[in-house]
Amino acid sequence: MQILVIEDDDKLAGSLQDGLQAEGYVVSLARTGEEGFFAASRNTFDIVLLDIMLPVRSGLEILTTMRQLQIHTPVLVLTAKDAVGDRVQGLNAGADDYLIKPFAFPELLARIRALIRRGKGEEPPSLRCADLELNVLTHNVRRGELPINLTAREFEILEYLFRNQGRVVSREMLARDIWKEATRHTPLDNVIDVHIARLRRKVDDNFRTKLLHTVRGVGFVLREEGT
Repeated sequence: MQILVIEDDDKLAGSLQDGLQAEGYVVSLARTGEEGFFAASRNTFDIVLLDIMLPVRSGLEILTTMRQLQIHTPVLVLTAKDAVGDRVQGLNAGADDYLIKPFAFPELLARIRALIRRGKGEEPPSLRCADLELNVLTHNVRRGELPINLTAREFEILEYLFRNQGRVVSREMLARDIWKEATRHTPLDNVIDVHIARLRRKVDDNFRTKLLHTVRGVGFVLREEGT
């Protein structure tokens, strides 16, 4: 699960990142409103934790603009403002939930899990990139009219790339989230590269438009060429 934390308090932001990563979430940090809006509008996250009082661009402005742009990522607002009017303003701007600082970390986790469960209920069964389609319920994969037979591991990797579509996925991310090797005691780079090569042959070799790309020295990305 990918979480974006938009918080300008360095101590709190670092604490949230450490705590959420310990729970198995992949966390991205943004320290200003402008940086946070750019991340939220250009990338795909499962949930956004959004502070209201931010430099450059306020949290309410970010939230309002996200909703105007039809970005429906669940947003949990974090703020020191505890007046009823402030909470109402945040909810009216499009927040999915509201948590007053200071808060207990277990409560934050419970709120996050509730929002993710709510979002999953609306998740489409099929993920698409150009003419490549992956059905998360049936585990069927096809490119155009051509069925693609994947191993269980290849399917996991492709689904992970789909859920990070347009973003570079590093080998470290794959090792942690697919192979569950958080400490990297076992060198997996060669194993990952072999699986990616096999997946690329199945997904791209028979097609003119390539979708699975290697970003040299960084990782891999699923996207249409030119996007």
